[in-house]
Amino acid sequence: MEARRFRITIMRIVLLLVILLFSALLCRAQTSAPAEPNPVIPPLYQRIVITAAPVEPRMERRNEEVFRQTLFSRDDQIFHLLAAGIDAGQHEGGGKSIEVRRFGFNLDHGGVNGGLKVLVDNVQQNQTTQGHGQGYLGALKTLSPELVSEVDIINGPFSAEYGDFSGLGVVHIRLREDLPDEWTARLQAGSFNMLRGFLAFSPRIAGGSVFAAYEGSRTDGPFVEPLGYRRDNLTAGFTRRLSGMRSLGLRFNGGGNRFRSSGQIPLDEVAAGRLSRFGAIDPTGGGRGFAGTLGLYFRQEAESGAVWRADGFVSRSLLDLYSNFTFFLNNPETGDAFQQHDSRLQQGANLQYLRPQKWSGVTGLLAAGGNFHANQIEVALYPRLGRTPTDVSTRAHARVTNGAGYIQDTLSLLAGRLQLGAGLRYDAFRFYVEDRVDPARTAGRYAGRLQPKAHFAFTPSHRLPVTLHANYGRGISSIDARGLAGSPRGTLLAATDFFQAGASHQIRRLSLTTDLFWIDRSNELVYIADDGSLEFFGPSRAYGFEAKGSLALTRRLSLNGGLTKVGNAFYRGTRPRVYVDRAPHFVAHAGLTLSAWRGWSGSVRMRAVSGYRLDGEDAGIRAAGHTVFDLSVSRAIRRGLDLNLALDNFTSRSYYETQNYFISRLPGQLPMARIHGTPGFPFTVMAGLTLRFRGK
Repeated sequence: MEARRFRITIMRIVLLLVILLFSALLCRAQTSAPAEPNPVIPPLYQRIVITAAPVEPRMERRNEEVFRQTLFSRDDQIFHLLAAGIDAGQHEGGGKSIEVRRFGFNLDHGGVNGGLKVLVDNVQQNQTTQGHGQGYLGALKTLSPELVSEVDIINGPFSAEYGDFSGLGVVHIRLREDLPDEWTARLQAGSFNMLRGFLAFSPRIAGGSVFAAYEGSRTDGPFVEPLGYRRDNLTAGFTRRLSGMRSLGLRFNGGGNRFRSSGQIPLDEVAAGRLSRFGAIDPTGGGRGFAGTLGLYFRQEAESGAVWRADGFVSRSLLDLYSNFTFFLNNPETGDAFQQHDSRLQQGANLQYLRPQKWSGVTGLLAAGGNFHANQIEVALYPRLGRTPTDVSTRAHARVTNGAGYIQDTLSLLAGRLQLGAGLRYDAFRFYVEDRVDPARTAGRYAGRLQPKAHFAFTPSHRLPVTLHANYGRGISSIDARGLAGSPRGTLLAATDFFQAGASHQIRRLSLTTDLFWIDRSNELVYIADDGSLEFFGPSRAYGFEAKGSLALTRRLSLNGGLTKVGNAFYRGTRPRVYVDRAPHFVAHAGLTLSAWRGWSGSVRMRAVSGYRLDGEDAGIRAAGHTVFDLSVSRAIRRGLDLNLALDNFTSRSYYETQNYFISRLPGQLPMARIHGTPGFPFTVMAGLTLRFRGK
């Protein structure tokens, strides 16, 4: 019965796409006329680079300059550059996926409590029903920052193009099609045995573009037990322009990494002087991961300005994590060490139609399309001694299939002073889990959800430097499929209703954006330690405000910054009130940037978060906040040769990237509820040379 319902839903999505296509063709017949030129649609979003101005609260953009001028010593630093109210920190010291916090919610590794959807060239990086965490972002380890072309940051579920995990925003990373020089090389070395190399070849070819790039890096980190983190990535792309308005592209991205880790250590032991801030309780932690993605991209433009985009991908990944959070709590003799295993095959496809519109002085842009994403996953949890499994706690084969259709239209009226937009998206999911340990827990379910979108922007007068904005979107996040067994009739999809209202200002060299936000979530996801799965708990609410701005001090020197302040985040209907925990209520960033002055470029960047509660009922159990400063400098020695220097945490601030509160036990101790943390890197120096040959 459920399989039949799922097929019917997919048929409805296909029917919706046919209706959208018919509507677009009808719109073309009504709006195109030989005597009228093709309408020129003003850009919906203005670029936001280091020196540019935020235009409205809904979306921001970072272009390649942000990444090209930065000397990366750690792969998770890309999130430090994104800012946008995102606080990201390491949970294991280097090799694992980052832990993400935004708008007062802890998203774990990116996929719970609303989720932050991350894509690279339209390939979703959040892994559903992952061995370590729902929406796990470990595939981002294969991303080489030098290849980033631009990043779109949508500050909420405001675009109908994106579905699962988009409740608290979307980060869409787009890579280059080629590089400006035929040969590019970067060599780096620095503190803690850090070594990194990047080499790219991008020759000239007629009627297209091509590149191949390799990145290798290693570091031991500041830890007593050396991190031994090694990463190797390979990326290649080929784009062929079949005609002036048609192109076909092929792209491969793959890589592998391995590492040891200290894990989260008890901070009371550090305070008592019995354990170094960079020490370890169980030195056998760490992991290894491999991932590869092959994508095909097609784009067709029409003389009317319409655009068809179609792409598809296949991805294969493998992850093994060796962890021990509670040390000797459950097994005083052998310890609580365990291995988490995830092996998956993914396939996906996206179809999009964009159509400019113009009639009676009104211009607009119609977007319609569909998405398909399928996962076949082998997940397991094993107790271990060293890195040898001793038993099987859970082992399952999961299949998660997601199909979706959407339509969104944006209209510009009153000579561009008024913009109205609305959209609708429907996602259908099929979850199936075959339990290999307890066959009685095998289960399958279907779920679907509509997600409306709307936005409004009004400029009272082109003479006044103010634009008023209002945005609404509903986003969804799916449950870990393994939760079906424990709750066969429970909720499978959580909804996030995100309301935002604000204003943007442009006064000569100063630009400023301010907004208020209100977030209602139908459910929160909580971790079930017994079987490593997740279950829904909730509902919840958060509200607060944001402010972002930039100031061009001179033609070469600019100042930019922003802050997000959460007024409150709590579970609705609780008496006494229970608060959402493990996420800061204040996140800020700022940067002073020098651009191309007598061969010098550089920036001083600050990121800060407040202290935050780690327990929903006891306000006294809190994580410490931190403020960290980074410096990067680039000097053009001669044409094609740059000297780079980076000083990370140059004030050597002692801080913890992530902190959690739970019960653990050390040898000779009774079980104890306490705060555990992962230390942030101290003062770190990285120097490098960038060489470019045969500019195009």
